[in-house]
Amino acid sequence: MKPNFAQMSTKELRAYVLANREDIEALEILFSRRTPDSEAIIYPSMFTEDGKPIEENNRIIAEAIAQRVQQENNNQD
Repeated sequence: MKPNFAQMSTKELRAYVLANREDIEALEILFSRRTPDSEAIIYPSMFTEDGKPIEENNRIIAEAIAQRVQQENNNQD
């Protein structure tokens, strides 16, 4: 008997999917919980087409990561 995926937290569902990769229903439910593309944050490329780093973009992304880490730390308190 399958677990009730709707009652599982996203963390529990992710663990279930990793242990049961063939369970398409669970995978579809997990995918449906992701942030919609309309709400996703798209960051600029970190490198030029020839592989050179773009310093300004790297700074923007590093700041965004630091802010996200701070948010996660605040949520855990």
